[in-house]
Amino acid sequence: MLNTATKTPIQSKSHHQTVIEAKPGWQVIDWAELRQYRDLFYFLVLRDIKVLYKQTVLGFAWAIIRPVFSMIVFSVVFGRLAQIPSDGVPYPIFSYTALVPWTYFSAAMSSSTSSLVSNAQMLSKIYFPRLIIPLTPVLAKLVDFAIAFLILILMMVWFGIAPTLNVLALPLLVLLMVTTAAGVGMWLSALAIQYRDVNFAMQFVSQLLMYAAPVVWPASLIIDNFGYAAYLAYGLYPMAGVIEGFRAALLGTVPMPWDLIGMGALSATVLLVSGAFYFRRMERFFADVA
Repeated sequence: MLNTATKTPIQSKSHHQTVIEAKPGWQVIDWAELRQYRDLFYFLVLRDIKVLYKQTVLGFAWAIIRPVFSMIVFSVVFGRLAQIPSDGVPYPIFSYTALVPWTYFSAAMSSSTSSLVSNAQMLSKIYFPRLIIPLTPVLAKLVDFAIAFLILILMMVWFGIAPTLNVLALPLLVLLMVTTAAGVGMWLSALAIQYRDVNFAMQFVSQLLMYAAPVVWPASLIIDNFGYAAYLAYGLYPMAGVIEGFRAALLGTVPMPWDLIGMGALSATVLLVSGAFYFRRMERFFADVA
């Protein structure tokens, strides 16, 4: 089954047909085609949101339970027992501020990775831009992110912490977070439909990436132990700049880490562009291996 769109109209006296042929080699994103299928995109995002909470007792509360329980565990283990520094603010809100963007990224990455496999029947039956599938959970998980963010605002009120003027940078940080999730999702979804081991490895990879991110510890420890050059290289991990940026904007624990954010924006852009090109190159094989 061929997936990439080269549409050639064939006319006869009785009917009109459109033949869809695969394009070989590297292909760019067809933005006009994505716009044409925007209604399908909207439907799939809405479906993901509804299916996630359908027939659940707690409903949207699940968007809160995961980061809140993680915060409690981290506060006991890392805040109390390990005595990890929290930049002068209570450890619960220090960790929860990091968990809000991280939980979104982890959930979007995992769902996007398995999206092609779970929608295999669609791939072999109808034509539509396949890029829609891995991007659907990237947008759908923003609902969970918004709910968890509301709890963060309540915690800031409880602890008497006011956001700084850097809060104006939050839309940029959210954009960087979404861009990273989209880039990683396109890479891993294209790999996962060919190599099913990728799906099995996701839980391990997600945990590894979480402890590599400054979720339970401040990024300043990198400078203290390895120097500024290592700190700057660490910024190539986009979620490092996002998490430290959230803390700077909402808690005022550190100045806005524009160096980390700049490095992260560079690597996130590379992930997004390369992921889109790789996905487009491999999509003509998706229906055959699904």
